[in-house]
Formats: sequence, C-alpha cells, structure tokens
Amino acid sequence: MTVAVVIAGRRARARRRGTVTLVLTALALALFVATLMVGRTFYGIDDVLRVILGETVPGASFTVGELRLPRATLAVLTGIAFGMAGVIFQTMLRNPLASPDIIGISSGASAAAVFGIILLGLGQTAVSFLALAGALVTAAAIYLLSHRGGFAGTRLILIGIGVAAMLDSVVTYVLTRAAAWDLQTAMQWLTGSLNGASWQAIVPLSIAMIVLVPLLVAAGRDLNVLRLGDDSASALGVSVGRTRVLLLVGAVALLAFATAAAGPIAFVAFMSGPIAARIVGPGASLLVPSALVGAVLVLAADLLGQFAFDNRYPVGVVTGVLGAPYLVYLLVRTNRSGGSL
Repeated sequence: MTVAVVIAGRRARARRRGTVTLVLTALALALFVATLMVGRTFYGIDDVLRVILGETVPGASFTVGELRLPRATLAVLTGIAFGMAGVIFQTMLRNPLASPDIIGISSGASAAAVFGIILLGLGQTAVSFLALAGALVTAAAIYLLSHRGGFAGTRLILIGIGVAAMLDSVVTYVLTRAAAWDLQTAMQWLTGSLNGASWQAIVPLSIAMIVLVPLLVAAGRDLNVLRLGDDSASALGVSVGRTRVLLLVGAVALLAFATAAAGPIAFVAFMSGPIAARIVGPGASLLVPSALVGAVLVLAADLLGQFAFDNRYPVGVVTGVLGAPYLVYLLVRTNRSGGSL
C-alpha cells in the first residue's frame, strides 16, 4: 500500500509539472506573438506568420522582421537564462534570497560590461565575453570568501551583498568618466532594456544557451538531490563538488551572456524560481518551469512598459517595480518567522 501511494504521488506530481509546463509554454508563445503584432501599427497574425516564413510583406517585413522579432526573441532568451540561473543558485543554497542579482553575480557582469563599453569601446560580442569573465571572477571571489571552515549559504549571501555594493560603486565611478553619448548608452543598458535589440546581440546568447541549457537540464536531477544537503547527496551517489562547480559555472555563464545582451533586467532571476515552485508544487525539478516563468515575466513586463503607461519604460524598470515589493515581503516574512537569511 505504501509503495502504491508513493507511486501515485509521483505520477500526480509529474502530471502537474507537465500541465504547468504546457500552460507556461502556451502563455509565453501567446505573449511572443502579441509582441510581434502590437505596436504603433497593428499587424494581424497572418502578416506576422508570413514575415516569419520569409515572405515579403509591405511595412511588416521591416517592422516585424527587423524591429519586433529581434526584440521578442531577446526577451524570451534572456527570460529563460535569468530564470534558469536564478533557480540554480536558490536551489543549491536552499535560500530564495540566493539569486544572482542579489548576491552580486549580476553586478560583476555589469561592472565588466560597463568597463568594456565606456573605457574600451568594445562591440557586442567582446562585451559578452568580458561580462562572462567579470561574472565568473565575481562568483569565484564570493565562493572563496564564504568558504571558511565549510560552505554556508547564509555567509555567501551576506558576502555577495557586500561585493555587489562594491561593484556598484565601481560602475558609478566608471560612469563619471564617460562621455555624454557613452553615458546615455551605458545607462540605458544598466537599466535592463530590450530597446535596440538586434540579431548581433542575440547570436552570442543563442550559442551559449544551445551549449549550456541541455547540460544544466541534464544536471537537474543532481540539483534536486543537493536540496537534501551535501552529506545526503554524497550518500546517494552525487559528486557534490563536481556537480556544484558545473552548475555554478553554467548558471554564471548563462547570466553573463544574458546580461551582456540586454543588461541586468532586475529581479527576473529572483522571482522566477519562487513563482515556479508555487505553481509546480514540491518534489519536482524547477529548471524548465523557472525558465518559462522568466520568459513570461520579461515578455509581459516589456509589453507593459511599452503600452500600459503614458510614457514608455525599459523592461528592467517594470520588473524592478514588481520585484522590489516581493523582496521586502520575503525579508519581513523571514524576520517574523525568526529565521535567518
């Protein structure tokens, strides 16, 4: 009887996860199509499909094919990258505050990218790899500084917040030395924006995701086991050190390439995992649902920023408005429950 109950529970969780994944995929697809259709000029679904299939449609070929399609594609890719990277950190450290944009990884990528844009005058591809290097160095520094007599997630979070503050000061200093045109470009990038999205910016991110996403999804089972703690994971046959390094490097690389392409879109990595956990339920892998939640968040926030207000706002402003109250709520709830960060 007990075995039957366990099997039934696993099947129910699998069905729920599959249903949630299908619903999130459909929602992301609907928002993607809406982004292609809506604008100063509205194009019907037939015109959009003809442009995607390579036909020449007067007006729509440029507006949809050259402006809206790169923007929507970049929104999906960055949402997937931020969502997946965020849930990896939160799961490994067993703390919802352990998001890359909270513990300083995004700040490392941002500082490196701003340095490359303003002081070195680098192009998009070079900035992507410089952001990757900045994120990896920052992640390594935070990991080493927090690894004193053992690995503690709380210590890593606190050290990461301090490192983020220092890196933000570096960004501010670099901005003070920028020319007016470079300053405007850097500030737009730092806000987190899909304005000016181009295929040139999408190519490095796409290649990184083609390589990294399958590797991270394949490691998803071991990631779930790490929730039980290092000792339990080792007893179950997981190589804790190797798995943690693989997941950390993969998540940091995803985050860095996404940040280089669109800037540090605030709180997407922070919110995607908890939202996915609530709708999927306990016991299931959150990598794919979190990635889809991230894509939905970025697409929806971009549509809201463009058309819901009198002025147009970058996507990072909208996600920041949504994410900041959740961060405050999480801190208050943790404090009231007597828990620690």
